[in-house]
Amino acid sequence: MKKAVLTILLGAAVLAGCGTTGEPAKQAGPGKGGVAWSRCTGLTGPDGRPLPADAAIECGAVQVPLDYDEPGGRKIDLALIRVKATGDPLGSLVFNFGGPGASGVDTLAMAAKAFGSLGTRYDLVSFDPRGVERSSGVKCGGELDALLAAPTGADGDAMSKKFAAACEKDSGEILPHVGTVNAAEDLDRIRAALGDRRLNYFGFSYGTHLGAVYATRFPANVGRFVLDGAFDPTVTYEERAVTQATGFAHAFDAFARDCVARTCDLGTDPAAVRGTVEKLLDGLKTKPLDVGDRQLTYGLAQLAVITPLYAKAAWPVLEQAAAAGIKGDGTALLTLADSYTGRRPDGTYSTSMTSMQAITCADSTERPTAADMARIDDRIRKVFPILSADGTATACGHWPVPGDDAAKRIDATGSAPIVVVGGKGDPATPYEWATRLNAKLRTGVLLTYEGEGHGAYLSGDGCVTRTVDAYLLNGKVPAATTCPAA
Repeated sequence: MKKAVLTILLGAAVLAGCGTTGEPAKQAGPGKGGVAWSRCTGLTGPDGRPLPADAAIECGAVQVPLDYDEPGGRKIDLALIRVKATGDPLGSLVFNFGGPGASGVDTLAMAAKAFGSLGTRYDLVSFDPRGVERSSGVKCGGELDALLAAPTGADGDAMSKKFAAACEKDSGEILPHVGTVNAAEDLDRIRAALGDRRLNYFGFSYGTHLGAVYATRFPANVGRFVLDGAFDPTVTYEERAVTQATGFAHAFDAFARDCVARTCDLGTDPAAVRGTVEKLLDGLKTKPLDVGDRQLTYGLAQLAVITPLYAKAAWPVLEQAAAAGIKGDGTALLTLADSYTGRRPDGTYSTSMTSMQAITCADSTERPTAADMARIDDRIRKVFPILSADGTATACGHWPVPGDDAAKRIDATGSAPIVVVGGKGDPATPYEWATRLNAKLRTGVLLTYEGEGHGAYLSGDGCVTRTVDAYLLNGKVPAATTCPAA
């Protein structure tokens, strides 16, 4: 999951051998589903620029009730994307790539080749959940630039109140109806529209929460499920923030050791590397760096530092960007921050940050105050000063609709086995959350990855890939397994 305390937006069966899940969730056949597929238009990459057309990719929509308490009332469309199987399909494999708030449509369009082995036997499908991008995406006026680039010492509580009011003004009709419980209901509608008897699902990060809630509500409909980078939804806001800060501290230390081993531009030992980056950020509190007509502020630089920590392959980017920042060039750091927040070259944003805020507030009754945030920030400063967010507050404290704790209840008793993947070096969803989610599901099988980075399947580790593919493609339920670092 994305770090939830940095900005004023967020106040964020074990068997001896191999078994089988039984029959896969067979597709109903051509024309028997409820989706009219056609050529995709308007797909965008991470830089906001259009993606090239691809005849193998199709788009469609499923209509669902805005309010499940009034199923005959207003409907909304959920945007879908599909990459058809290159071989005889077992059915559909539906992805959620996390956030909450990430566009599954754009992400699958870019990432489909990374799942090529799975695409030989599955139609690869993803979607924009309700409140995200093309599915009635949450909009909050033009407040994001001011919020994200707020100077140190700004009245974060007042700004978060203004932000919440803008969200209500622009998206007040959808705000009461976003959240993971409603998204799980939508997911079952998608399963039915695809013509699948059971849902085959691959969730990453927040997508593990959505999958767990689905399995809790529809255990009989669970097909082959993989939850990678697992999140424990029962943690409090404070526990989440401090645990993630600890995870990013460990990831930064691993980055620093790796950097020194490669001859590092940031210092001759790990402590020096951390000191260099802390000094860079501290200087931005009083003197932001000019980057064209924008500024690299302390808050944006924090986002820039943690973004490459999600994946070991990106660690050299952090070294290069920080080294440039020390020399007065904040361009690369600002680009990293923009990739985190969904800011496009034209100054507009995807709905990733605003959707994340809305879903986070919908999924909990917690409403941290400015005083709560100050206390939490004190704890974070002691764990990992780079993530200290002076003067910030959470928009959930001023959110215009109440939250609900229903999405925190997890118990998939009666479902098929669910493979839960946890990484010991995962900074965003620490390993302890995977063990806890696995236990709460009651039908989970834990796959442990000993390497670095957020999520294990795309790390390049052959053990993880073979284990997951054998389960999804052949129904071989793994015993509890540990995979060494790639």
